Amino acid sequence: MGKEDWRKGLILLGVMLSVWGCATAGDIQLLDKDIHRLELQIGQIQREKDSMKKEIETLRTELATFKKETEAHYTSLQAEHLKTRADLNLRLETLQSETRTLSTGVEEYKAFLKTPTKEISRVKEDVEVRLRILEEKGKAHEERNRSFEEKQYALEEKNRFYEERLRGMEDRLKGLDAKFTSKVSDLEKMIPPKEVMAEPKATLLPSTTVGSLYKDAYETFQRGDLEGARRKFEAFLKQYPNTDLSDNAQFWIGETYFLKKDYEKAILEYEKVIVKYPEGDKVSSALLKQGLSFLELGDKTNARNLLRRVVDRFPQTEQAEIAKKRLETIK
Repeated sequence: MGKEDWRKGLILLGVMLSVWGCATAGDIQLLDKDIHRLELQIGQIQREKDSMKKEIETLRTELATFKKETEAHYTSLQAEHLKTRADLNLRLETLQSETRTLSTGVEEYKAFLKTPTKEISRVKEDVEVRLRILEEKGKAHEERNRSFEEKQYALEEKNRFYEERLRGMEDRLKGLDAKFTSKVSDLEKMIPPKEVMAEPKATLLPSTTVGSLYKDAYETFQRGDLEGARRKFEAFLKQYPNTDLSDNAQFWIGETYFLKKDYEKAILEYEKVIVKYPEGDKVSSALLKQGLSFLELGDKTNARNLLRRVVDRFPQTEQAEIAKKRLETIK
């Protein structure tokens, strides 16, 4: 604190002591109420500041994960596109070769017509059959071309969706940073000098927010009350089906069945995580636990396929390491 701040503090302290000396009992009570109200506001602003910091860190982590998954997914789409194009080119070359062979057959057929023999009828039937086969292959090739074009269009649409969502998340992050800066500035303006500020008292806020409902359900799960936790997570999803915590809540419902060794129901609940929240951060965990559930049920084929899927889609995650180790034990 600079000399100017010390001088202001001493002046303010002197003024307060002067006022205090001549204040009435009613003035003292009003001052106490104002100080108490200010303490409550300071405490609430501090909690909002801490909550906003956590929200910003969570969003930044989510943004980094999303960018990594988007890059991996786009690379996979490009590889699939190249593979499909190579396959179509090979099929086209095969079809062209068959066309040339058929053209040669047609020319031979014309030559036979000029010199009638007993083989004409047989050759004519053979050419007609080959023409029908060629027409069917041509139709199949056109259908594959249409399918490829539709698939390519879908890939482009999906890529545009990822780009728009990424831009939206970046805009949201900028908005949160601006909001945080504004809140901090307001807080600094409202906090009085340390010499006259009493220690703020903590106040309890009602547990009605999304985070507190989720926290209550999760704490119930940690206490080992699986049935109670499942009911609370289900109630949470019914009220908040599309929040940042919804995929977590759905995953923990699956965990309650897994810990109860009800593996079939666990598999179904994990599937909801994958289908309803494909961009959430619990997909890799849900796939892993599905694989482990099938393994417990004795279905090694599905277990092996799911564990390999975890390794292929999420190679740098802890779930992938667990999946690799379990795959080594499956014979």
